[in-house]
Amino acid sequence: MRWSENLFHQEANTGIFPIQSWANFERQFRSQFFLVNAEADAVNALEGSAYYQGNRTVDNYLNSFLALVSDAGYTDPRTLVVKFRQGLRMNIQSQIATMPFGRPADTDPEAWYAAVWRINQVQLTNEAFQSTFWSTTMAPACSALSQPTPLSMFCLSQSALPPVPPRPAPPVLSGGIPIDVNTVRKTHPAPQRGCYRCREPNHLVKDYPHHLDVWRLTVEQQEELIEDLMALKDAVAEEEVGSSPEEDFV
Repeated sequence: MRWSENLFHQEANTGIFPIQSWANFERQFRSQFFLVNAEADAVNALEGSAYYQGNRTVDNYLNSFLALVSDAGYTDPRTLVVKFRQGLRMNIQSQIATMPFGRPADTDPEAWYAAVWRINQVQLTNEAFQSTFWSTTMAPACSALSQPTPLSMFCLSQSALPPVPPRPAPPVLSGGIPIDVNTVRKTHPAPQRGCYRCREPNHLVKDYPHHLDVWRLTVEQQEELIEDLMALKDAVAEEEVGSSPEEDFV
């Protein structure tokens, strides 16, 4: 080392070793090997984001954090918890902060260190289990899929395939048979209107052979008869008014 070489060089030139006491040796050793601004550098690192865990493991982050707070001289428990929690990965600090039972206090940094270590151990155990499970269960399936499939499994012979039934021919629509309207009328004659008063089919109401008998009419027929008579009366009155001679007032 250059510092020790300088000491031995001075001793060779002067015949006296430059360091005469332990206190002198400690003072020179600190000046050579300890940074003068170590405390200020640690404080600056803790006030920024360079000390965050990031992709580092929990053990690496924890050791680096403890060294920084020691160099910075941080001793307040609440400050240590805030800084330590702030540098953790989001999933880890959220898992600890939302623990329903056994959540460490915000003034107990040692409890936070222990909780992070336990969560890290559980995660490592789970990852080891998953890697073992996938390697033992999925490896045979993946190896079977990676094997080339013989071409004969896809190229089936024509005789091995089931015969396809022929498609039935579409039905031929016939031209139909013309309908004889006269024949239909003969077989199904239209009903006769008949007389609406006596309901007899051999005559109409104008040829009613019987004398008008009100007692033989139904209520509906009586109402129709009254309406006819009233209409006839109105028509006769209009004709008489129209045919009356005009008076001569001259």
